[in-house]
Amino acid sequence: MAPVEKVKKSAKSGKKVNKHPLNSYLGGGIMRYSKSQMYKRRAQWRLKSTKRPVVKKEKIPIKKVKKIGGPKNGGERVVYMKKPKANYPTKSVVKKRPARGVFSKHVRNTRKNMKPGRVLILLAGRHQGKRVVLLKVLSSGLLLITGPFGINSCPLRRVSQRYVIGCSTRIDLGKINVPEHINDTYFRRIKAKKEKRSGEGDIFAPKKEKYVPTEQRKKDQKEVDGLVLKAIKANPDGKFIKKYLQSMFSLRSTQYPHRMKF
Repeated sequence: MAPVEKVKKSAKSGKKVNKHPLNSYLGGGIMRYSKSQMYKRRAQWRLKSTKRPVVKKEKIPIKKVKKIGGPKNGGERVVYMKKPKANYPTKSVVKKRPARGVFSKHVRNTRKNMKPGRVLILLAGRHQGKRVVLLKVLSSGLLLITGPFGINSCPLRRVSQRYVIGCSTRIDLGKINVPEHINDTYFRRIKAKKEKRSGEGDIFAPKKEKYVPTEQRKKDQKEVDGLVLKAIKANPDGKFIKKYLQSMFSLRSTQYPHRMKF
């Protein structure tokens, strides 16, 4: 038998009050017994096999036939039981737009002097203060740069135009085409899956994963740097440009960047 709930009438209101309720409120939206526990306490599993009769609802007619007097009116007319609205809103309900893929469709605007071959000064990051060569502007709006690596140890990287100063020095790259596969997806790092450890050996000493460039990345670096170095050699001031790229950018206390021409 299912547990019987004792009912008592309150003296003031006369309403029925459960003296010993099956479940009680603990506070903070938490009940003493969960949904599955209450299923057992109320013995609702007994009602699972019982079949209840299906009651068919009668269809309520939407239209009705109305008789109309007069020889020219046809005698009868079909009329809706509920009249439609006389006025409708001019604008339909605005649905929420999906946020996914919106940022990728934004138009990227870069500064006018950010053209391939321009020498740039890096203002932030690991290679801060180095002078590098701009190769191209990627679809994400980031700038693809290189040291070259043999001159100042700066590899192929993506940099935001906010952290860069464009110099007046420019190398004529000519018909140098950067490989098409070097794009935004090329620079994404694949995270290795973490292995579940059952032992208690290295729980408090997690191993740090070091980034190691792939063979493909090394091959592309040599190929691109070779093309840039050829363009530097072809320039009549190639020796000075090499030294210019090797030197680090710095300011003294008496120098102000807003008064300087780069």
